[in-house]
Amino acid sequence: MALTGLLALPLAAQTPPPAPVRIGLIAPLSGPSSDFGRPVLHGAQLAVHEINAAGGYLGRPVELVVHDDQGQPDAGLAASQAMVASGVLAAIGFCNTGVAVKSVGVFQQARVPLIVPCSAGAPVTRQFPPSGSYIFRNAPSDAIQAPFVVNDLIRRGWTRVAIFADKTPYGESGLRDVEAAMASHQLKPVHVERFDLGVKDLTAGLQRARQAGANVIFSYTVGPENATIALGRDALKWEVPQVGGWPLSFPYFIVGGGSAAEGALMAQSFIAEPSNERRAAFLASYSRRFQGPPAVPMAAAQSYDAMYLLTYAIFAVRSQLDGPAIKNALENLPRTYYGVVATYDRPFTPDDKEAVTSNMLVMGQVRKGKVTFAYPEDARRNLFIQRKR
Repeated sequence: MALTGLLALPLAAQTPPPAPVRIGLIAPLSGPSSDFGRPVLHGAQLAVHEINAAGGYLGRPVELVVHDDQGQPDAGLAASQAMVASGVLAAIGFCNTGVAVKSVGVFQQARVPLIVPCSAGAPVTRQFPPSGSYIFRNAPSDAIQAPFVVNDLIRRGWTRVAIFADKTPYGESGLRDVEAAMASHQLKPVHVERFDLGVKDLTAGLQRARQAGANVIFSYTVGPENATIALGRDALKWEVPQVGGWPLSFPYFIVGGGSAAEGALMAQSFIAEPSNERRAAFLASYSRRFQGPPAVPMAAAQSYDAMYLLTYAIFAVRSQLDGPAIKNALENLPRTYYGVVATYDRPFTPDDKEAVTSNMLVMGQVRKGKVTFAYPEDARRNLFIQRKR
């Protein structure tokens, strides 16, 4: 009996495992936006795997609390409320502007810092005064994407622009951003076409744009509608380029548009080419863990960086680990994070919640069904990861 007692003692004296550091992740993991929602999940999961392999937070593992917003505003709001109620310390999330705009207030009210790694709509980070805002973003806002693309159009001499924008909050804000960018060059679109999600034929609108004398189509939508535009233009044998924000790098466009998608141009913060050691290592690790490259490389890379930015902030907290302390740490990161999209040296401040600036962008182009650099000089510049300006 004495021997049995001695053997049992170590088991009885065992301490429970350390409590995990719980970080929320919300994205469209099902539905029509899942093609870029799942890379957001995988990018964060890869970062968490690496962080935990290195010991986590002071021996505590990082745990992702995952919710699917389905790309639907009401579902996103319910998922956000459930996530905050579960007690996460911070969160990463949102791909669709309409979902984000309806949901970010939940995180703001609960004082739970949120980094948006995907949604580009300018209104997402503008709902609250910057100094008090808990809403951060490390995706390029359309407020910089639209002027970046417009400047490229002017460089190419494509100034007779037809804008095709869906009627979602993303299309609405994108349309305003493109019109403002054009107005800064004393230009106006020659035609504006609005449409509902799910439209299968935009031939009539394309004919109106051609009759208006457009020499380029600027599309602002996130789903198969981009391919609908490309296929309609191809059917009309109207040989004008299609340009836009980063959704033109999504499978819905590239696969759905087929040969009609070839040559399309779009703003990119990350192109899946191993142009330097950091990016090569990320792409190799992602492919090993998820049995192939990311379907939307920008979404995966930005989510990966967002997870590391949150981790750096958590390690910088020297007081009670809670939302206000993490917010303050994000605004005053003491260490530079050498990410795969950018080198993050003070990416946020109390008055600036946007980590990405226009110098980090390059023009991507669809060639042979993949996105690559539109300009050789961008490929050369991409050897050096940019810092915020």
